[in-house]
Amino acid sequence: MRIARTTRAALAVTATLAALSGLGAGPAAAAGPAAPAAARSLPAGTHFFIDPASKAAQQAVTDLRAGDTAGAAAMAKLASWPVARWFTGTADPAQTTREMAELQAKAAVLRQTPVAVAYNIPGRDCSQYSAGGAADSGQYAAWVDALAKGIGQRPTVVVLEPDGLALSPAFCGGTAQQQADRLAETNAAVDRLERQSGALVYLDGGHSSWQNVGTMAELLRAGGVARAQGFFLNVSNYQRDADLVRYGTLVAKCTWYLANTPGAAADDCANQYWPQADADAWYAAHVPADARLPHFVIDSSRNGQGPWTPTAQYPDPQTWCNPPARGLGTRPTAATGVPLLDAYLWIKVPGESDGSCTRGTTGGTDPEYGGVDPVAGAWWPEQAHSLAEQASPALRFNTDPFAHKG
Repeated sequence: MRIARTTRAALAVTATLAALSGLGAGPAAAAGPAAPAAARSLPAGTHFFIDPASKAAQQAVTDLRAGDTAGAAAMAKLASWPVARWFTGTADPAQTTREMAELQAKAAVLRQTPVAVAYNIPGRDCSQYSAGGAADSGQYAAWVDALAKGIGQRPTVVVLEPDGLALSPAFCGGTAQQQADRLAETNAAVDRLERQSGALVYLDGGHSSWQNVGTMAELLRAGGVARAQGFFLNVSNYQRDADLVRYGTLVAKCTWYLANTPGAAADDCANQYWPQADADAWYAAHVPADARLPHFVIDSSRNGQGPWTPTAQYPDPQTWCNPPARGLGTRPTAATGVPLLDAYLWIKVPGESDGSCTRGTTGGTDPEYGGVDPVAGAWWPEQAHSLAEQASPALRFNTDPFAHKG
């Protein structure tokens, strides 16, 4: 009986992976014409692009060949959900255009909307685990232009520079000129990307346990959010959906207040630490009910168990860096039921490391795992399996792309 169950599980995984592979196969004509460029909105019925060759899909094959049918099944389930594609910069702008165009072509066949992360701003990540980026503003502008050319006119969600505003130079020892350059680079990127009729550009909004509402709203205003679709929250972090929805709503309202109230200051805005009733009352008195507000999206790729509270004492717990026993969160969807929340997305690739964390200890190892964590962005099978096992809600196959396209 045990053998029979194992065989059935292996067959189910194989069938699912074959179906995923089939999504990207065959002539484009078989799926009908590509969808026309969308208006500047994200419909609730949006289908986000699912990569049949994702790292989770590859891990499912690896697990199956190793005889780990349970692991293969978990990875096949993970691979059935859409995950963002990260663009981190190349020496050749033409290569960036080609890579984006290839993503667009795959999504067009399925009439799905890709989620693309632009992650190449100069001084990226304040020279921490994900340090890098373009050499200067000119090189960055050329790269953004190349990215935009690859997008063309198809509907595309663009997540513009995680940590680009919440962790801008002013918050990590940078100079006033570096901060001014960062804001200028972000504004220019918004303007260039928004020239693509299908692009929906979202700026960095940090998360609910980071910058004060007023501080984040002012950064977004200075970064050009008024000319973008809105902002994103919780990329590569673990804050709970409810806290993020509240925070995003307050930030959106504060941006309106700052833009439309003479003499307004960031500290005026009710923030996430106010009692909810008091904050609601403050905004009701200062922001009209019909005010046009920026929208936001939430990265729910790893927040199923919420933020991590260490049980051990560390010099620097690095709660944001590969915390143990986290889980996948709300599945990607544009049907959120929240007026300002355009989508839950899996922006950080589940299973990719945050960096070689040490929790402030010496020796170069992560005491939570008893070894050296993979470098930032590297695939970590153990973490992928843990996220799937701890998922909340429990991880299931996404059958929607097989039943309906478009």
